[in-house]
Amino acid sequence: MKAIRVSSTGGVDKMIYESIAKPVVIKDTDVLIRNHYIGVNFIDTYHRSGLYKLPMPFTLGREGSGVIEEVGASAANKLKVGDRVCYFSPDSYADFTLVPEQSVFKLPDNVDFKSGAAFPLQGMTGHYLVRSTFKLESTHTCLIQAGAGGLGQILIQMAKILGAKVITTVSTPEKEEICKKLGADIVINYNQGNLEELSKVVRNFNEGKGVDVVYDGVGASTWRQSLLSLKPLGMLCLVGNASGPVPPIDPLLLSSNGSLFLTRPTLAHYIAEKGSMEQRMSEIFSWVEQGKLVLSNPTIIDLEKAADAHNLLEGRASKGKILLKPADI
Repeated sequence: MKAIRVSSTGGVDKMIYESIAKPVVIKDTDVLIRNHYIGVNFIDTYHRSGLYKLPMPFTLGREGSGVIEEVGASAANKLKVGDRVCYFSPDSYADFTLVPEQSVFKLPDNVDFKSGAAFPLQGMTGHYLVRSTFKLESTHTCLIQAGAGGLGQILIQMAKILGAKVITTVSTPEKEEICKKLGADIVINYNQGNLEELSKVVRNFNEGKGVDVVYDGVGASTWRQSLLSLKPLGMLCLVGNASGPVPPIDPLLLSSNGSLFLTRPTLAHYIAEKGSMEQRMSEIFSWVEQGKLVLSNPTIIDLEKAADAHNLLEGRASKGKILLKPADI
């Protein structure tokens, strides 16, 4: 089978499309999935670059969707050959992926493979951010940095499902329209003004008040304005560093700006308890089935050209979710 492999970390030139052995079901809990679509996420670029270390060589990827080709004995109690599924597990940039049973989720009949590949990682990330890290309610106002990105689009929709007011930022008029269609109340194009004045613009749109929570996946270029956009006792959730890592922060900065809260959450800690992944995916699928959570015009790229997907992400040129498609699908 074909896969995107990394034998030494670095730029996109380290992503090699090569033939490797097809995985084999060995454990009773193993599930072999033929991938139809594969989700692309920023964490994939961190693994490729070496920012997040993995034993080498490795196959990139953390999520996908497809059809079960083989199941282990105990996995067969829940899943069967031919089931349409999605999963959250390593090694997804490949024709086939071997996944542990607990990380595989059946797709409802009216949820397609594209949505299935798009929502395990970013969907559960958005879910824990609005349901657990900061429990959004209808009385809250949130600021979502980079609202037109994959996670940003999910966060906008989830925040509106929960009744919150949404302010979001974008870099182009096209992305502005995307966010408006998803339900954002206020969209700020920071390229039409001074990014260093963003917190003032946010407050002007919010009756002079700061917001309750900021979800910031951009990092270096936005974190300070994100923090200054908060009201007293507000929370800054740093969920990525697309523009580079955030520098060391003096805790007194949190105190002097209103006893603020700062967190850098990670999905793994929010799905560690048994059954937590199933609970989160169940609610995500229910929102998808009700039409409340939609996958808006994903970018589809051949698996062989996965480097193009990383270039789009790192160049901050992507609009929404990027999916890879294996050659024979």
